[in-house]
Parts: sequence; structure tokens; C-alpha cells
Amino acid sequence: MARRRKTQGMNGKKITIAGLAVAGALLVGQHYGLISDEQVKKFTPNTQVSKNTLTRTKTGSLQTSQSGGASVHPTQALAASVVTTNVKQQLRANSLAFNGSGAYVINNNQNDLNANVKVAPYVQLAQLDQKGRPGVANAYLNNTSREYRKREHTGNDKKINPIGWHQMRLNGNQILYNRGHSIAYALAGGVKGFDASEANPRNITTQTTWANQASNGDASNTGQNYYESIVRKGLDQHKTIRYRVTPVYDGNDLVPSGSKMEAKSTDGSIQYNVFIPNVQPGVKINYADGTATAG
Repeated sequence: MARRRKTQGMNGKKITIAGLAVAGALLVGQHYGLISDEQVKKFTPNTQVSKNTLTRTKTGSLQTSQSGGASVHPTQALAASVVTTNVKQQLRANSLAFNGSGAYVINNNQNDLNANVKVAPYVQLAQLDQKGRPGVANAYLNNTSREYRKREHTGNDKKINPIGWHQMRLNGNQILYNRGHSIAYALAGGVKGFDASEANPRNITTQTTWANQASNGDASNTGQNYYESIVRKGLDQHKTIRYRVTPVYDGNDLVPSGSKMEAKSTDGSIQYNVFIPNVQPGVKINYADGTATAG
């Protein structure tokens, strides 16, 4: 059986010579009134691009001098690059000390949270500001708020691209950004009425892979996940914990410079006050809009 010759269509699809002949005949018939417009529409392939395709976010690519994703903490110089005078004022820090593993300790880990209240677990999220940016997120957590099930089992597997989202693939196998929760799914997915998915714009920021994921229980690499793991373990031990996470922006930037994290348990065994710089080793981020270059 002879093979049909193929040619590349304008829409990027393979079209057979026979298909082109049919299309030509339809157009001729339409021109002389032998075939109606509706018949042409019926037999002509639909070449329109879907709306979802048009709005799909493209992923760029960066070749950086460093790799490791969430496994390598930033240097003090990189962490300090986002701690501007404006950011310092928002941290309300009498003392601010780099901990040697990526984060800053504020006021010797002391905070003003009141954990000694008798209420049901809750999550309170600030309204988006005029630029559409998430604000402070407060929570009161215990073992009943803890979520162990997978997102797809609880209907929390939806996603959005938060403000300032310009995804980049680093060195071909790592991604620059995560959809970073202020109040994590595992900590508060069990709170009734709380949308713990990655589609809640009041709870999701554009956060680097390092800032979001590093590191589960590894004190040498203290991103947000490290401090969340302290709260997770506390809830597993049936502690009650007051918790607050505040995205900190420098002026009108769309992407936060970092996240201020505070926690305090009712029994006094857990207390911290830290700042997680929203940085990624090997990458220079434009916080005004979320674009990035190698640097």
C-alpha cells in the first residue's frame, strides 16, 4: 500500500494531500454556490486554538552556576540581598541574626502571639491588597486541624498561578517557583471551611523552591518546610499551637522578599520568630514582577 505524502499545516498539524484536495473542492463549491457555508464548516477541520492554550503559562529555562533545588541553602550574602531597610522595618526586629542555614532569627525567637485562648481551630486570612497580594495569615491549630490525606482525596488539588508567577526551569531539571502556602495544607487542611488548596489566592504566594521546601527536619537547611515540620510534629504530639505567617513585600513588589513565620504552643515547648528569605541559589529575581535571570 502506497504511503500518503504529508505536509505541515499552518496550525502545526499533519495534513494529507488528499485532505488538501477535499478542502480545495469545498472552497470551489462554495465559490460557485454549489456548497453552503454551513456545509463548509461541517467538513473543514477546526483550527482554532483553545482559550486555555492561549492563556497557558510558558516555562522559561535558565542555566545557573548552582544546582540543588531545595537541598542547598543560600549564602548569607544572598539572604541579605532581600533584607532591605523597608523589609527590616516590617519585621519589627530589635535583633536579626542569620542562623547560618538560610534563615534569620528575629528577636531571639521570641514573639507576641497569645496561645492561651480557648477556641476551636481556625484560619484567618487577610484580604488581598490593591495589587492582589496576599497578606498576614493567622491560625490556631491542634491535632484535629492536622491533615494526613493526599490532596486529591480531599478536593484540595486545584491550582492557580499566584501574582508574580513567571516559572523557570533551572538547569533542565529543577523549577524556580512553588505555589507557596502561608498556612500549609498539612497543618490546617482539617479546619472546616478553610480552602487549603493551591488555588486560594489569599493563601498562596510565588515562592522559590528553596524557600518553600527546605527542609524537612534538617537543621542545616532551614526553609519554610523546616519550621512547618516543627509545628507538624507538635500537632502530632497533641500540642495546641498559635501560628502566624506574613508575606513581606518591599514596596510595590509583586513577589515577596520573604516570609515571617511565628509559632507558639500553649505548653511553651515551641516558640520561634524567623524570616525566610525568598531567594534561590544561582538565580537573580526581579521581585517587582517575578522574572528571573541567572546570577
